[in-house]
Formats: sequence, C-alpha cells, structure tokens
Amino acid sequence: MSDTSSSALPRQVADAYVDAVIELDPITGTYLGVPESSRRLPDFSPAGQDATADLIRATLLKLDDAERLPGADSDEERRCGRLLRERLTAELAVHDAEEGLRAVSNLHSPAHSLIGVFTVTPTETEEDWDAVAERLRAVPAAVEGYRASLGLGLERKLYGGPRATATFIGQLTEWSGGGESTAFFTDFIAPAPEALRPELTEGARLATAAFASLRDWMRDVYAPAIEGAPDTVGRERYARWTRQFNGTDLDLDEAYAYGWSEYHRLLAEMRTEAAKILPGAGPWEALAHLDVHGKHIEGVEEVREWLQGLMDEAIEALDGTHFELAERVRRVESRIAPPGGAAAPYYTGPSEDFSRPGRTWLPTMGETRFPVYDLVSTWYHEGVPGHHLQIAQWKHVADSLSRYQTSLGQVSANAEGWALYAERLMDELGFLPDAERRLGYLDAQMMRACRVIVDIGMHLELEIPADSPFHPGERWTPDLAQEFFGNHSGRPADFVESELTRYLSMPGQAIGYKLGERAWLLGRENARAAHGDAFDLKAWHMAALSQGSLGLDDLVDELSRL
Repeated sequence: MSDTSSSALPRQVADAYVDAVIELDPITGTYLGVPESSRRLPDFSPAGQDATADLIRATLLKLDDAERLPGADSDEERRCGRLLRERLTAELAVHDAEEGLRAVSNLHSPAHSLIGVFTVTPTETEEDWDAVAERLRAVPAAVEGYRASLGLGLERKLYGGPRATATFIGQLTEWSGGGESTAFFTDFIAPAPEALRPELTEGARLATAAFASLRDWMRDVYAPAIEGAPDTVGRERYARWTRQFNGTDLDLDEAYAYGWSEYHRLLAEMRTEAAKILPGAGPWEALAHLDVHGKHIEGVEEVREWLQGLMDEAIEALDGTHFELAERVRRVESRIAPPGGAAAPYYTGPSEDFSRPGRTWLPTMGETRFPVYDLVSTWYHEGVPGHHLQIAQWKHVADSLSRYQTSLGQVSANAEGWALYAERLMDELGFLPDAERRLGYLDAQMMRACRVIVDIGMHLELEIPADSPFHPGERWTPDLAQEFFGNHSGRPADFVESELTRYLSMPGQAIGYKLGERAWLLGRENARAAHGDAFDLKAWHMAALSQGSLGLDDLVDELSRL
C-alpha cells in the first residue's frame, strides 16, 4: 500500500489515491490487472458517487501538505502534483454539478463500463472463471445503483439527452438478447469450463435480466420523463466538461475558429488526392468510389489478421529508427469488438504487468467486407504508433513515474492528440504512398476537424461563418451538425449518427483529438527550434512518451523542454 502519512510527497499521495480508487472501483482494478478486483463491481448509486468525491477532497488536502515538503519541487514531484491537482479538481467540479445523475451515453456510461470490463476480465483458468461467476452475480446490484442515480437525476430535473437515451435503449436491448443477437453475457460464458457451467449460466441469466430490466425502465419511465429536454449542454456545462477531457480552460471561440481553418486546409488537400483516384470527382465521390472499387479485406477473421499484420509491420519499421521499444511494448493484439457498442474502433491498454497485452478493437457493425482506405490510418491511430505506443510506454516506465500518471491520470486530449499526431507522423514518413490510403488519412483528419466545429458549434449554438459552404450565417443545431458531418465524411450513415450521439453525450471530448494534435506538433517544433541541427526525433519521441500524462495546459511547455 502506498504511503498516506503526512510526510508523503506528491507521487506517494497520487499512488495512495490509486489504491483507494481500486477499492471503490474494481473495474479500474481490473483494467490495471489487479486480480482481487475480478470478483467485484463498483457502487454506481448516488452514495457510491459521493464516496468517490469524499476521497477526492481528502486527497487534495493531502496534496496541499505534500507540496510544502522538501523535495516536492523536483521535476518528477512537481509534474505529478500538478497533474493530480488538475485532474482531481476537474473531476470534483463534474461531481459537484451532479453530472453523474444524468450519465446517459452511447459510449460512456456505467452500463458500458460493465460490458467493457468483462471483455478484459481474465478467463484463462478455472479460478478466473470462478471470479467471473461472482462478478456476474454482482451485476444486478451495480445496475440498480446506476438506475438509482438516474432516478435521482429525474427528481432533480437533471436529464440526459433524448437522442442518447434512445440509442442507449437500443444497446441495452442488444446486450440483453432482445434483438437478433444472443445476450452478451450468454455469449461471454460460452468458452467456460463444464464444471462451472451451472453457476455461470445462472450468473449470466441474472446479469442479462438486470440489463433487460434497466432497458424497460429507460424505455417506460426515463425516456417519457425527459421528452423535450435539450440534447445540447450550453456554454457553462460545456466548459466544465472541456476541462475534464482536455486538462485546460480553452478559449472556445478560438478553438472553433481553429477547427474551421483546419477544415479549409484539409479540404484543399483532399481535392488533390481525389483527383488522382477519380478525375473530376470531389473527395467524397472518390471515397464512395473506393467503397465499391477500392482495395478491400473480405471476412471478419481475415480483417482481424490483416490489422494484426499492419501493426506488426509498423513495429518492425519504426523500432530502432523513430522509437526505441522494449520487447513487452512491441506486443499488441488485434481483436473484434463485441456487438452492441458504438461504431468507432477503440484501444484497451495492457495490464500493469503486461500479462494482458494492449489490444485494438474493431466493431464490424455486421459487415464482412472492409475497405482498406478506412482502416490503415485508423490502426496507426489506435495501435502503432498511436495509442498503444503511448499507453504501453507509460506502463513500461511506471517505476520512474507514479502509478497515477500511468493510469487514472490520463487526459483524453493528450492521448487522442498523440494518436492523431501518430497518423500524421506515418504520413510524413511515407507510410501512405498511394492516393487511396492518403485520402483515407485525410478523411480521418477532416473528421477530427469537423468534430471541433460541430461539437463546440452545436453545444454553444454558435453561428456558422459567412465563408462556410454549408448554411452560412445560421446557428448550429444537432440536425445541422449531423448533415454537415455526413456531407464531409466517407463513413456510412450509421457511423455518422453514432458519432453525433457520442458528441452530444460526451461534450468536449471529441475536440481533444485536433487540439491535442496541435499541442504535440507545437511542442515538437519548439524543441526542434531549441536544438537546431542536433534535434533527435527518436530521442524526443521516447522522452515525450516517457513523461506520463499531462493536461494541455502543461503539455506544450513540457514537450518544448525535451
């Protein structure tokens, strides 16, 4: 157990906080690879949320004392203390605004956490499956705690968005086996040993029934109660969430203008590449052409293997040239995402001891044919050199950081900014040699620029600029945002709809990709200018990836010093 005494320095206070969070939140423990966590689930009720807030307040008081001690001004202690204070202050602001009483989303809610944790719960041994059985029996209480929080939100007129609610009800239906697919928990226990089959079957039945009951309550009670509530959050709530996801108090109007500047730059580049694929066609006509006539991977298992090969190839090419990778960091697995989730691919990091490797996840959305242009830069983003290299490197150098910096202290805009920087880096290094792959990369970049525009624009109801080719002078609405996003994306309509629902229910998160990338690029250019001809990109990459998480307020400054 980490030191919690009055003589603890900031890194010790931070690590004691991680230990305490694991006690309250076994899902976090499972993601960190703590075996004892595999049998339990968190308390998602209002009381459980209050317990977390009490822990945050107590930790901030301990940090006050720690920062006054000799040695607290070293770079390692200072950096950790700043991160811990910024993160906990942001989280406490979200709690005090009672955002946890309206946590409805198509991507990020307690119900999604419950599904997600089972995908990373160990299942190698009979003892592992015994822990799974106990965790399955804990699902109904966890679901009921979540429902109680949403019920209190209704009493206090703190409503989730109707659009996110409708989507969430559909996800609960699929997870509970109410659609065409088998219930998630039934599928999950299919490989279990025969000796534990009766206990696991009963646990899966209870867990499935809890999800079905939540679906019924959401459909029959929650959805009618919030009918007519806004899907957008307004400037005050948006600023609070922006701090949570980005680690900075942004100038939102400047960020909105930056999104538009990137939109115009990328559109010009996309037109150039589109002309190489289909002369006379615009970017999205060319992408539609590639959907039919471009390179494809046929089959779900085949695409999983192809994505694994893509990441293995990137590791071989980059290790020793632009990165210096430890053997355990070189290991990453490609997986197919369980059905019922959002449409976007994602990454889960390795356990602290690397017994569970980092993994990329592809939602197939029922498809069996996958265009290459839509996958290459996405897997540079999710896998190598994107999320995997950053998150796994943090775990690899954990001994020189605090445990907090490599786990709970992660700032979304830092991680997503690095992953978008990684896409650009692969373009700079020549890994997108043909117009097909490069147009796919630019389409992904354009999606992130459009995120800045529509996420800020619709939540703040900003005016569309006069030089926009789309509805100039009008105010953003979710419907306009979906139309704009669909017009500027090569992705299918269900993906676009899923994305807009995500932005509405996770305000301020989607802008971190482009704004985080801007921070990483500025930090690199400042370091290059400081070192001149002596600048070593490989050394800079490894130093940057080894300093742990930082909010955007601190990231540029620290990167510029390397």
